[in-house]
Amino acid sequence: MSIHIPEKDWFKAPTGGERVWIALSLVWCLIMFIMMPVWHFKGKQNSTGEAYRVEPAQFMARVQQSIQTQSVGEENGVPIVQPPPGGDAYLLGQMWRWQPILKLKKDQSYRLHVSSLDLQHGFSLLPVNMNFHILPGYDHVLTITPTQTGEYQVICNEFCGIGHHLMTGKIIVE
Repeated sequence: MSIHIPEKDWFKAPTGGERVWIALSLVWCLIMFIMMPVWHFKGKQNSTGEAYRVEPAQFMARVQQSIQTQSVGEENGVPIVQPPPGGDAYLLGQMWRWQPILKLKKDQSYRLHVSSLDLQHGFSLLPVNMNFHILPGYDHVLTITPTQTGEYQVICNEFCGIGHHLMTGKIIVE
């Protein structure tokens, strides 16, 4: 088979059902184009948090300080920390764990500081649809107000090596 020039009148204008599908796809593209900025500003899908540069060792020192001053127990060797309502809560991602376990009070606001010590990790809070990339050298600050009691799992959703499947943590809301 060789390349050849198409016939002179090869193009046929769309008719019938083709026109309907083209029109529907164009209308849908316009709707999505208009809705993207609406979702961005009004849809609450984007973090209202802040991010600051921080040395990983400095962040680790802050986490250790919060463990020493706010520790209320331990679970499987992981410290449980209960920050004061309205205060700062620190969560550190490190191969292959999240620490400490946070114990928060329902309907109280906290400033959650999250960072990584070594690699890029993914912070995913289940069953809440909260997902963030956590990078070493950045302190991600999220203002959170838990509205339901229970235990929430923190998992890493960014592949971080051979122990990735073990990288879980916990937030307890009372």
